[in-house]
Amino acid sequence: MARTDTGHGHPHPDDVTCDGHHGHAPTARLRVVLALTALFLVAEVVGGVLSNSLALLADAGHMLADVAALALTLFCAWIARQPAGAQRTFGYLRAEILAAFINGSVLLAISAAIAWEALQRLVRPEPVATGPMLLVAALGLGVNAVAAWLLHADAAHSLNVRGAYLHVVGDLLGSVATVAAALVMRWTGWAAADPVASVLTTLLIVRAAWALVRESVDVLLESAPKHVDPAAVRRRLEALPGVLGIHDLHVWTVAGGMISCTAHAVVTEAGHYADVVRGAQESLAREFGIRHVTLQIEPPDLAVHAPALHA
Repeated sequence: MARTDTGHGHPHPDDVTCDGHHGHAPTARLRVVLALTALFLVAEVVGGVLSNSLALLADAGHMLADVAALALTLFCAWIARQPAGAQRTFGYLRAEILAAFINGSVLLAISAAIAWEALQRLVRPEPVATGPMLLVAALGLGVNAVAAWLLHADAAHSLNVRGAYLHVVGDLLGSVATVAAALVMRWTGWAAADPVASVLTTLLIVRAAWALVRESVDVLLESAPKHVDPAAVRRRLEALPGVLGIHDLHVWTVAGGMISCTAHAVVTEAGHYADVVRGAQESLAREFGIRHVTLQIEPPDLAVHAPALHA
């Protein structure tokens, strides 16, 4: 029996950021977005209180969550660069998944609170000063547009950054809705436009936040990535010359797009071991993006005498 790791080794924590990419550019952009968000949070709270706008205060609530989310994302970027140890052989790469789960859960909780308050105001509308509301919302629209632009590229590769990005996009949508509500109230006097804008924004955020929570839970439960079919991986490995069968196959995401696969391969002859290992590495990387593959090679007689291993 031979066990062979065909991967290229674990990424060195000092060389990767929390999203699994090299360099510190995402961290620098996150710092800029955090500074912009924190500064505007103060202005939005003041504007919301002065104008009595629930839409502004709802957006400020999301802004507060943004500050916490961005700080958590930056902490993850720092801790992910800490060296791996004897007990944590992957280092702290999964800190990004925990951060994504927390960010998504917080978004859902805030959205529920805002939706409840909005329903109360729909029953009992309150007067709103549309001038300050419109001014602050327009400024927020600009700040959030810049922040979303800065995080957009990195959000495609990291659950953690995506969590922070969704917070920012939520604020961007909130700013658009708040500007629209302010204009409607200014032109028509329809006071319900303020809570309606809050509800619409919240519904959009809930959908994205739920998807983020569900995806992070899948990673924590070591489910197979959505774009990788374990049955197809099994068929590809079984098609390699010299392979009689594959069992105990596992495919999961470690963090940041780092996909791992382990399997037991029953191989006809010892002379085929190297070819099976090489073929597994090349085919799984090319066809499925799996670059960390560990095979336990077994001769046919072991498979016959140890059927329990085929569970």
